Amino acid sequence: MSRKIVVVNAEKMDYDHKLDFSVIEGEVEIYPDSTEEEICERSRGAEVLVTKELPVKRSLIERLPDTVRIICEAGTGYNNIDLSACEERGITVCNVPSYSSQRVAHTVIMMILNLSSSMVKQQRMLFEGNHDNFTKCLMVDHREVNGKTLGIVGAGHIGMEVIRVARAMDMNILAYSRSKRGEIDGIRYVSLEELLKNSDYVSLHSPLTEQTYHMIDEEKLYMMKPTAFLINTARGQLIDEKALIQALKEGVIAGAGLDVQEQEPPEEGSPLYMMDQVILTPHMGWRGLETRQRLVNLTAENIKAYLAGKPQNVIV
Repeated sequence: MSRKIVVVNAEKMDYDHKLDFSVIEGEVEIYPDSTEEEICERSRGAEVLVTKELPVKRSLIERLPDTVRIICEAGTGYNNIDLSACEERGITVCNVPSYSSQRVAHTVIMMILNLSSSMVKQQRMLFEGNHDNFTKCLMVDHREVNGKTLGIVGAGHIGMEVIRVARAMDMNILAYSRSKRGEIDGIRYVSLEELLKNSDYVSLHSPLTEQTYHMIDEEKLYMMKPTAFLINTARGQLIDEKALIQALKEGVIAGAGLDVQEQEPPEEGSPLYMMDQVILTPHMGWRGLETRQRLVNLTAENIKAYLAGKPQNVIV
């Protein structure tokens, strides 16, 4: 007998309608988006729910039919799901931990290279008809990355991929992990404070938890070099954004690359939109076409493993 699977907000992944969901086997219902009421209605008789960065609150979980046995988060982060409520209902939660490691890592490297070349400022000059970079001496900062120190906060799948590419560019590496100290596999693990004080680039790759919320606040920003850049492709709430904006205005750090923000999208009028020393992108790190199809494929594998009685990538 076929078991019902419901994808509740496919358009979050398939916004361009180029993905193949036929890799998910079973009685599959796919909806572009769903309200809380629609999820309750559409999940009747369903055993598997697939969500993508959709808030799954306790109020929703308590209303799900008893047939729902697993929520598959089509992504790495699962801070959007009330895990304790799922545990109380006996609902398994799984994720896809490493589908986008290379694509997100490449976004980090892109930001490092562009920040080092003042690319945002250069492009704005051209849009304004200012050709001084061509007709005079180069008017913007332009620096090498080789020999510079990259600090990785959270050396998981993505962090390690960033390290691999950065090493190929002859960068020095420091890493921070709550559970590691000393040198492991050629990577020097240090305290967060030591990393911030000694890195030319700091890249965040930690999950969002109560412990990591605003882990980069005003105090931590003042620990960084005035020539250093902060890069975040993980979760916007890892950074106290108001403190970051003030630090950028005051020259406490040199710049930032933000693929994620505290509020997505940032509110209209946010200074981040117009700062020459900021690269602002719309949480695009995971959105490569190949990356998104890989996400669907791996989500299908999670579902297949669960239906076979061997769930994988289980969070709770």
